[in-house]
Amino acid sequence: MYYAEIMLLRVREFLLERRGRAASDDGRHSHDELHLAAAALMVEAARLDGAFDDDERAHITTILKNRFELDDESVGTLIDAAIGTVDAIPEIYGFTRTLRDNFSHEERIGMLEMLWEVAYSDGELHDFEASLLRQVAGLLYVTDQESGAARKQARERLGF
Repeated sequence: MYYAEIMLLRVREFLLERRGRAASDDGRHSHDELHLAAAALMVEAARLDGAFDDDERAHITTILKNRFELDDESVGTLIDAAIGTVDAIPEIYGFTRTLRDNFSHEERIGMLEMLWEVAYSDGELHDFEASLLRQVAGLLYVTDQESGAARKQARERLGF
């Protein structure tokens, strides 16, 4: 429970007090900040169809564990914090603007790749998911070519 409280405090500080800016002097984001931003976008993508079921949560859990080498408890807390973040910032524009203004271009492409993986996690890409990811790519200033490459990487990772 202690880890959960620390994570929620970090979320509040990152999003509300620092408005997505990195805490470090060099402008680079911490692993926790990157993890939260990626998880929040994945949760938003998964909830787009009006539901966030156990299968979607399990797939996001797998992605976060594999991508960031986190344990089960940390991933569970991270997803819960991401859900809280998405609930607190209901407009995707505000969240993506924060990321665009404060994350490197490579960080934004990496997040888009994870989103494509979530979108394909059930074996197919739904129209709403594709539309959201095109919108997110534009809002993050990721080109169509870069988004296409991220999409291809995600599909290859899933074995498509």
